Amino acid sequence: WRLLRCGPASGATNMAIDEAILRAVAAGLAAPTLRLYAWAPPCLSLGRAQSLADVDLEALRAAGSDLVRRPTGGKAILHADELTYSVIAPQSEPRVAGGVIESYRRLSQGLVCALEKLGVPHVAISRRAERRSLDSPVCFEEPSDYEIIAGGRKLGGSAQMRAQGAVLQHGAIPLGGDIARICLVLTDHPDPALVHARATTVAEELGRSVTWDEAADALALGFAEALNLRLEPGGLTDAERAWAAELRAQKYASEEWTGRV
Repeated sequence: WRLLRCGPASGATNMAIDEAILRAVAAGLAAPTLRLYAWAPPCLSLGRAQSLADVDLEALRAAGSDLVRRPTGGKAILHADELTYSVIAPQSEPRVAGGVIESYRRLSQGLVCALEKLGVPHVAISRRAERRSLDSPVCFEEPSDYEIIAGGRKLGGSAQMRAQGAVLQHGAIPLGGDIARICLVLTDHPDPALVHARATTVAEELGRSVTWDEAADALALGFAEALNLRLEPGGLTDAERAWAAELRAQKYASEEWTGRV
């Protein structure tokens, strides 16, 4: 597999790169890829089918944060002080084969291994029986099947898409900061106390700050060990760069895509 460690980028750029990689992997032009990245400026991402009406656009602008719509599902995430990963592989790849839940379960093993390497205690994988029924626009307020919890609180959000015979899974690991600050930029202003009660960060669990590089090292090692991968550091191909530029301009930076729901 190819390992990509990318510097911070805008929301539109990050989503365009991930879809460009999916296009390349689906066409057999790139190896299955684990991409690790960050966001600059901070960015609120909406799930593919989530309503734009969930966002307080004035508050988001005042906070200096960006806005993007993901190609994957799920609910809103405010990307700041976090490590984001994407896994892109052909659907025939055994580690992502089968249904969405089955592939979540396999990939979650890599996340658990990574967090354990960082020293996070009481890491576990959520199960259907542990889910609460919440009507909230906040991704980190509710763990879905086979997402990551620590001490009973959510510590990893993931979402998937499948297209062109390939799988793209996004995941966000909050490293620090206020996990509930997203409440300020959503129109219904969810209760921060509820978010704090149901979600956590790596720093909160460890009692110390963790750098992006430290977390990226652990995530690469965790995926390699738990999923029996040989990760080869690499970069984007010329084709992927060209596709990413096209997708950014024509899709992810466009108001048509962002306001599609």
